[in-house]
Amino acid sequence: MPKPVVGESSRRRRRPTKSGVVLSEGLIVRTALRMLREHGPAGLTVRRLGLALGADPSTLYRYFRGVDDLTLAIGDLLIGRAMDGWRGGGDWRAGLRDLGLRIHAAYLEHPQAAVLTASRISGKAHEIAADEAILGLLRGAGFPDHVAVGVYHTFIDMTLAFAALDAASLALPAEAREADEEIWRATYARLPRDTHPNIAAVAPLLVAHMNDSAYPAALEMLLDSAASRLRRSMSPSARPGRD
Repeated sequence: MPKPVVGESSRRRRRPTKSGVVLSEGLIVRTALRMLREHGPAGLTVRRLGLALGADPSTLYRYFRGVDDLTLAIGDLLIGRAMDGWRGGGDWRAGLRDLGLRIHAAYLEHPQAAVLTASRISGKAHEIAADEAILGLLRGAGFPDHVAVGVYHTFIDMTLAFAALDAASLALPAEAREADEEIWRATYARLPRDTHPNIAAVAPLLVAHMNDSAYPAALEMLLDSAASRLRRSMSPSARPGRD
């Protein structure tokens, strides 16, 4: 059975490690995030983490139930960084757009960690705070609860899905990523008009845009749809339970 995790004040080391630092949950998470960036998911092991911290590897289990629990904490850290400095008051659309772009950027800053954590649900403090803030923004704008939950669900899943997709590309070896990007010029842009008339007609646009993330455009589409649903829900003809 996994060992019970106790409060941070009870488990903090009183003496520095060999590297001269005092361990904490935050230090372990930040160190693991750096290791993911430098070595990828395969490089994040209890043994390597202990070496990086200058501590016995078993010390990790005083703070986390295991590597999976640590992985969830890394994802929560990324959400926390996205939330840092975000002000959700005022216009719901501007607030949601800003937060979405912040979350997407926070994950892309650490692509290896994003690939590992974007599909996970941590139930930790920053994730819960973000969910509460998003729902508060939508409910405060007048979205009926069932519509607010639908918009929230779509927003967060779409944001994390794009974060995972775009991060996976960034996490590729440079040669592979460059080869993928070159396909738009080397293959699509050269397809003959008589066999592929639609691709040929828009080939310059494909070359110009397909290597960029579609997330900002998708986010605007979602916001447009949400605004339309809000207007319908506020119309005099709207029936209870419908939007």
